[in-house]
Amino acid sequence: MDYHIKDITLSETGKRRILWAEKDMPVLRQIRENFRRKKPLKGIRISACLHVTTETANLMITLKAGGADVYLCASNPLSTQDDVAASLVKDFGIPVFAIKGEDSRTYYKHIDAVLDHRPQITMDDGADLVSALHKKRRRQAGEVIGSTEETTTGVIRLKSLARQGLLKFPVIAVNDAATKHFFDNRYGTGQSTIDGIVRATNRLIAGSTFVVCGYGWCGKGVAMRARGMGANVIVTEVNPLRALEAVMDGFRVMSMKEAAKVGDIFCTVTGNTSVIRKEHFERMKDGAIVCNSGHFNVELDIKGLKSITKRRRIAREYVEEYQLKNGRSIYLLAEGRLVNLASAEGHPASVMDMSFANQALSVVYLVKRGNRLEKRVYTVPEEIDLEIARMKLLSLGVQIDTLTKEQKDYLASWELGT
Repeated sequence: MDYHIKDITLSETGKRRILWAEKDMPVLRQIRENFRRKKPLKGIRISACLHVTTETANLMITLKAGGADVYLCASNPLSTQDDVAASLVKDFGIPVFAIKGEDSRTYYKHIDAVLDHRPQITMDDGADLVSALHKKRRRQAGEVIGSTEETTTGVIRLKSLARQGLLKFPVIAVNDAATKHFFDNRYGTGQSTIDGIVRATNRLIAGSTFVVCGYGWCGKGVAMRARGMGANVIVTEVNPLRALEAVMDGFRVMSMKEAAKVGDIFCTVTGNTSVIRKEHFERMKDGAIVCNSGHFNVELDIKGLKSITKRRRIAREYVEEYQLKNGRSIYLLAEGRLVNLASAEGHPASVMDMSFANQALSVVYLVKRGNRLEKRVYTVPEEIDLEIARMKLLSLGVQIDTLTKEQKDYLASWELGT
């Protein structure tokens, strides 16, 4: 079996951690048992570019249980858990191409390795596989039935492709499923981002001025958790509706130009580029901590930061000090990459349970119907979304009401009123 990982001898630790995460993923576990019986993915080649974590490992094991031939590479150079990669290879026979801290050349070499597998289905977290197929492997793109996309950033890229009429196969935007972004983006990103910042810095959040850049679902989660730990939270936004929502939620809202002067900790979660720029770094107070929890490190203008820096040094693991020419120091976490995955372990398994259930069922949907779909970006079918919510509630021991016949008739009628 072809693979490229750091150290196969890390597999024992990785397997223990994979099994620990599995205990908190009851929905995916139910899907796996169903897959084992029915083999809905028998003979299907799947290439996945996802964060190589314990939760992703359980998704890969589930897809293989369904009969798929699965290859996996990392969707971020710093998010790989090397022990998990080792266990997937040794204990579960799944080829993995991922090493934590891999350089850019190796990262794209690994993407090529999983695409050499000639996949019929691709799974993306940031759209790098789809991008490679459309830039360098256009002929191979014709072999792909469809793809799934996990992130806001990836969906933005794919919708751009579709608008230009360039998308060569249908894509299901898993990120847009209610059972994904309402929970994964908000509660998962909120908790894991704070976890990453605390692990990297061991700084007290309480009493600090915490600036959240972007108030989408991820930004809402980070702002909520930072406030919960006692921070004074400021939100920056470009969208007036989201800015107004942040105000109504009780946060201070201001421009980045103003926030830069008062913040102690800054976190970008926008999906856009150059959110914190050189002119903002120049205004920050001495000792400001800056990090990113959006998919790509382009949210921070690191090139601009370097241009106003006279000296750099590693302050501690995942923390680099930039000593500016104006005499102040800025502390950049995890090279500006996803702080929740680079310096922590990413989202808790219980929230990824729903996200990856969407991935697994969306792949089956594509296998069954992909050849009949248009070449555009689709949302997860509502019946899949609702079924995952029902399965999650059942696993939590929560019961809900059902509509009576009278209520159904009332909702279906226009005649009935006051």
